[in-house]
Amino acid sequence: MRRGALLTLALTFALSGCSQASGSDRPQVVVTTNILGDVVEQVLGDQAEVTTLMQPNADPHSFEISARQAAEMDRADLVVSNGLGLEEGLQQHLDRAAEAGAPTLVAGDVIEVVPYASGEAAGAPDPHFWTDPATMTAVVDALESSAAEIDGIDSEKLAASAEAYRAELAALDAEMTEAFAAIPAQRRALVTNHHVFGYLAERFGFRLIGAVIPGGTTLAAPSAADLRDLSSAIEQAAVPTIFAESSQPDRLVQVLASEAKVQVDVVELFTESLTAPGEGADSYLQMMRANTQRIADGLNP
Repeated sequence: MRRGALLTLALTFALSGCSQASGSDRPQVVVTTNILGDVVEQVLGDQAEVTTLMQPNADPHSFEISARQAAEMDRADLVVSNGLGLEEGLQQHLDRAAEAGAPTLVAGDVIEVVPYASGEAAGAPDPHFWTDPATMTAVVDALESSAAEIDGIDSEKLAASAEAYRAELAALDAEMTEAFAAIPAQRRALVTNHHVFGYLAERFGFRLIGAVIPGGTTLAAPSAADLRDLSSAIEQAAVPTIFAESSQPDRLVQVLASEAKVQVDVVELFTESLTAPGEGADSYLQMMRANTQRIADGLNP
């Protein structure tokens, strides 16, 4: 009897230890994209178990999740998503989680939305708000408010970590402002795979010459006429560099560069996904700093 009681007690402690090691005793937060996932982890720290659904180097427009991950969304203490149509393959799961009663934070609902300026999606809401760090500050504000409502979250600790991350965003914003101000105004012209720089362009004074894929999603496809028109626009604007995105092949960008009648370089940017550790952009801040340097190097004389 005593041996059985001791065995039961030992098992209880073992199971308790496993639970704590896995973080299952902490609030559960599920985040769709890895860019937002990184920001949520920085703000919540060790106060929550953060599950990011999108893997490194994935495309947010087309990645899919497992049935287990979908169930995690239903049970989460908070589900954080980008919104504005970005997670095209996940919307049904997001809708179901909301219907199941999971608290949600849709980042696109708490920012000042910038519409697409051109292309097939002209006038529609642009979901790529993270290219402007000042807009990401609004997301951090909303995250702090939402997380403060979760049982088990220390609001004072949360406020301190949120303020620290806002300071990081302010420093990033200052660095980007200085780097882009050094680019001559006539050379602040951007061309990329698809329309992803609307927020950056509006904030830092860039012109969007065009995109290889004319729509707001990577799931669209350009026609031969689209490529000819963009090639002409590149020639007229004397664009020195066009930018390919790390989350998708740059074959079309290379074809476009070869068709342009001016010397055009192709530079890779990290625009819609973080990378795995050691690949150049494994955090939001690192991604933005890398892109800032590459854009400045590519467009400066």
